[in-house]
Amino acid sequence: MATRWRLACAAVAAVAGAAISTGASGQVYPAKPIRFIAPFPPGGNTDLLARLIAQKLSEAWGQQVIVENRGGAGGTIGVELAAKAPPDGYTIVMGHVGTFGANPTLYPKLPYDAIKDFAPVTLLAIVPNGMVVHPSFPVRNARELLAFARAKPRQILYGSGGSGSATHLAVVYLELAAKVEFTHIPYKGAGPNVIDLIAGHISMTMAGVPALMPHIRSGKLRAIGVATANRMRVLPDVPSIAESGVPGFEANQWYGVLTQAAVPRDIVTKLNAEIVKILQRDDVKQRLAADGAEPVANTPAQFAEYIKTEIARWAPVVKASGAQPE
Repeated sequence: MATRWRLACAAVAAVAGAAISTGASGQVYPAKPIRFIAPFPPGGNTDLLARLIAQKLSEAWGQQVIVENRGGAGGTIGVELAAKAPPDGYTIVMGHVGTFGANPTLYPKLPYDAIKDFAPVTLLAIVPNGMVVHPSFPVRNARELLAFARAKPRQILYGSGGSGSATHLAVVYLELAAKVEFTHIPYKGAGPNVIDLIAGHISMTMAGVPALMPHIRSGKLRAIGVATANRMRVLPDVPSIAESGVPGFEANQWYGVLTQAAVPRDIVTKLNAEIVKILQRDDVKQRLAADGAEPVANTPAQFAEYIKTEIARWAPVVKASGAQPE
């Protein structure tokens, strides 16, 4: 009798475990479309990477992965929406150096906890920043830009994706390292920033290279420097800022996928495995490399630790920037 009781309990436990892994409907995950929140407007690196991964996940799983752009407040609106979504694995969010590296310091009263409320899935890519100017601006490289800035402090107008955004902080880092001053014009996302630069309303920006490459290739923007330690393979004739009079300067962006902390571990594991597989595909590697992005895949635990170190790394830069929440 006792043996039958133990077997019955084991069977109930197995069924309960299956219910957790397959959801209340009893169907294997994913059994319906997945919402992929990109917490910035269309046109920036967050949007471009989200759409690439969404397309490949849709192809692999036969379920739609729908990118939803929810910009505003330095990405916090979209991230909050993700944090408060049902923890069933059907809402994921694109995190990056701004939303999960800088914002925990920039926003003293975030409506979510960047560590406790999320389950990191995997780091996706490291994206180098590039410095570009409008073609009419009279500088050919970063060294000339810095010389112009020293001769005419605060006369160079530069745009960013918003006060305290990754693009803003990268330029603040340059101002501190090179001892120059620019004038900051914040926008509501990297896309609007680049649009206004192309229109000639501002003179310069520093942003992720993938979003800039089409405009560099078309001649609408002029690349004058890259924020990597060495020159980039996709822009071999463009000097690094480090070799342009700012030794040691390096400022890259990163992007990764997260979901809610309470999502069952087996769903997080399945998301991780599929996205890692996508990042190992030759066509995806070539697509990212063509624009200067470096694919990176790691475990949920490694990504969680990486986020903690990034919060610590960017805290002093955020404080030095004097940036105020939008």
